[in-house]
Amino acid sequence: MSTIAENIAKVGARIREAAQASERDCATIGLLAVSKTKPATAIRQAHAAGLQDFGENYLQEALEKQLELSDLPLIWHFIGPIQSNKTRPIAEHFDWVHSVDRLKVAERLSAQRPAQLPALNICLQVNVSGEASKSGCSPEQLPALALAVTQLPNLKLRGLMTIPEPSDDRATQQAAFARLAELQAHLNLDLDTLSMGMSHDLEAAIAEGATWVRIGTALFGERDYS
Repeated sequence: MSTIAENIAKVGARIREAAQASERDCATIGLLAVSKTKPATAIRQAHAAGLQDFGENYLQEALEKQLELSDLPLIWHFIGPIQSNKTRPIAEHFDWVHSVDRLKVAERLSAQRPAQLPALNICLQVNVSGEASKSGCSPEQLPALALAVTQLPNLKLRGLMTIPEPSDDRATQQAAFARLAELQAHLNLDLDTLSMGMSHDLEAAIAEGATWVRIGTALFGERDYS
C-alpha cells in the first residue's frame, strides 16, 4: 500500500512530465486533492506532504471536516452539484466553487457571501459531452451565463470546469478538453482557470491547458461509499 505522501509524489511527477511534454510551466498547473468520502486524517496527511487545496462534493461531510481541520491553513473548493437550498453554507465556508451551472445558484452565492470575506472564486461547469446524467450548462447557454456572473458583486469568475464522458482514448479525452478551452477563449473575458482532468486523464487535460487537475483516486485510493 502506497502512502498518501508517496501518491502525491507520483501524481506530481505525472504533472511535471505532462507539462514538459506540452511545453508548459508546471507551476501554472494546480493539484486539487479531491477528498470526498475520505477522513480528515487523510487530508491532514496530504497537507503534511505539501498540499493545500482540497475539493469536496458533499456539503455536510465537508463542513464536518472543515471544523475538524480548522487548525490548518487549507483552501476549500466545492466541486459537487449545488442545490439552491445549500448555497448559504457554501458561500460562507468555501474559497472556490467549480460547479456553478445556472444563474440562480450564482445569484444566491453572491447574495450570501459574507461581507468580510473576499469574493468567491467561481468556475462555470460546462457539459461538453452532452450527457443527460451530468451537471453543467450547455455550450450554447455559457456566454449569457458567464456575462451575467461577471456582474455579480461578491463573485469572481475565474474560468470553466468540465467532467467529460469517460474514455480511455487519448484523442477523445483531448477533444473534450480542447472544446472547453475553445469555449473559454471565445468568451473574451479575463479568465485564468480551466478546471479539468482527473486521475485517469490528467495528461490529456494538461495538454489542452488545464490549470487545476482534480485528483482523488490516485492520491487517496478508491472511493469509500460506506
